[in-house]
Amino acid sequence: MKAIAILGFAAVLSTGTIFAGVHGAYIEARTADVFTGACFANSESGIVGELAVMGWKIDKGSWQGVSLDGLTVVGVIKANSTLGDIANVTYPVKSVLIVDEKASPEQRLALRAFAQRMGGDLLNDIVRVDYQPIELAVENNNVHAANATLTAGTLANIRTRGMAKGDHVCSNEEVWYQPLTKVGHFMPAYTLAHTYKGEGLGTKWSSPDKRSAFVADFQVTE
Repeated sequence: MKAIAILGFAAVLSTGTIFAGVHGAYIEARTADVFTGACFANSESGIVGELAVMGWKIDKGSWQGVSLDGLTVVGVIKANSTLGDIANVTYPVKSVLIVDEKASPEQRLALRAFAQRMGGDLLNDIVRVDYQPIELAVENNNVHAANATLTAGTLANIRTRGMAKGDHVCSNEEVWYQPLTKVGHFMPAYTLAHTYKGEGLGTKWSSPDKRSAFVADFQVTE
C-alpha cells in the first residue's frame, strides 16, 4: 500500500499539478551592520538601519494556485528606527513593492500576496507598487559564498560578497540581527552596493561598504 501511495504521488507530480508552496533565493541589505560587534551596533542603534531592500527569486512553486516559476519580487522598507533593534520602536513602517514586469496580472497579485506573507508587518503598509525588470543571481547557486546581485530596474540594487578577514574590525563580530524574513540557510555578507532611487518613501539612499546584507535560500508553503 505504501509503495502504491508513493507511485501515485510521483504520478501526480509528473502531470504538472501546481502545489501550494515556493522555494528559491533571498537577499537583503540594510543601512546598519547586521554582522558586527556590540560597540558598532550600539553606535548605530536608533540612528541608522531603518531602511532596507529585500528580494525573493522564486525558482519554482506556486502561490494561491498560481505558478510563480522564475519570477522575482522586491520589498523596500522605511521603518521608524533600526530594524531588529528591540530597544527602539520600529513601527510605523512604510514600504514599496517592486514586482517582476514579466508577471501576468494574476501572477502580480500572487507575488504581492507572497511578499506580504514573507514580509509580515514590514510589508503591511504598501504605499506604492512598481513594475520593473528584476534579476536576482547567487553566484554558482551557492548561498554560503554570499556573492549575489539584485537589480530591480533603475529603482533598487544590491551587490554582495562573502566576508573577508579584513571585515573583522573588532575581532568579536557575530550575527547581531537576524534576517528580516523566514529563510533556510543564510550567510551574512559584505555589501558592495545598496541603493534605492524610487519614489513613495520620501527618501532615496545609497549605503555601500557595510557588513549589512544576508544571502539565503527559502522554502515556504501556504
